Amino acid sequence: MKPNLKWVYLLMILPPFFWAGNATLARFIADQIPPITLAFWRWTIALSVLIPFTWSYVSNDWPEIKKGWKTILLLGLLGIASFNVLLYTAAHTTTAINISLTQSIMPAIIVLISFLLFGDRITLRQMFAIALCAGGAGYIIIRGDMQRLKDLEFVIGDLIMLLAIILYATYTALLRKRPDIHPLSFLTATFAVGVVFLLPLYLWEIQSEPPWVVSQSVILSLIYFAFFPSILAYLCWNRGIYEIGANRAGLYINLLPLFTALLAMIFLEERFQTYHIAGIFFIFSGLLLFNLPLQRKKG
Repeated sequence: MKPNLKWVYLLMILPPFFWAGNATLARFIADQIPPITLAFWRWTIALSVLIPFTWSYVSNDWPEIKKGWKTILLLGLLGIASFNVLLYTAAHTTTAINISLTQSIMPAIIVLISFLLFGDRITLRQMFAIALCAGGAGYIIIRGDMQRLKDLEFVIGDLIMLLAIILYATYTALLRKRPDIHPLSFLTATFAVGVVFLLPLYLWEIQSEPPWVVSQSVILSLIYFAFFPSILAYLCWNRGIYEIGANRAGLYINLLPLFTALLAMIFLEERFQTYHIAGIFFIFSGLLLFNLPLQRKKG
């Protein structure tokens, strides 16, 4: 690991931590607000917060933004609009366990898409590392009980979630093609694309669905969604992809169930169990093993 990049590996811990809260809250308020409405207001609030601070960057980068508009349009559609609507839709019909299990295969899909689009290759050691991370994540999700895995029932929400992670894996792999503009300009542009794509869907949903409940829990959740899993998480994630690449960064997705369990301990008073220790061991062993080739290049 290059000394000047050590901070990036620490930075990559933040997105899965914030996204763990996103998945947990989305499930909690699923019955109070429709999925498209939730996604639309999440990104609208986030964009409104960003614009006063990022407008000068956007103005300076406008020529490059216009030049790379096709890429920005695609990335905004994949990573902002589509993924979150599909995740929130899945939360209405499937369980939190199924959502977490499906997300644990995202690193492998990122590697596959990176290979198909750009010819990126990984070693057998790195493939084993991906399996270790996924296995550790899965072990935490099923709480060390294989019977829970056998008892899982799959519904339409699981297929929706699978499509969601394929689209987000594609977004992650394609980030290397983003225009050479300031990170805040890129964030603002992609958020704006997401809001524009979601607006007609939102207008359709509010006409076809019962009115959503404007409760304290929904308002506080929207504020959390806008700041943490949106602005802060995407800034960290996009920067991490830029510095260490999609394949290495993608492994950090497997920290999601670990952080979900941590949040459950803090807010739901769940206890730390032996399966947490086993899962942590496999996840961090996989992360270390995958990055060994990068460390060896230094010597």
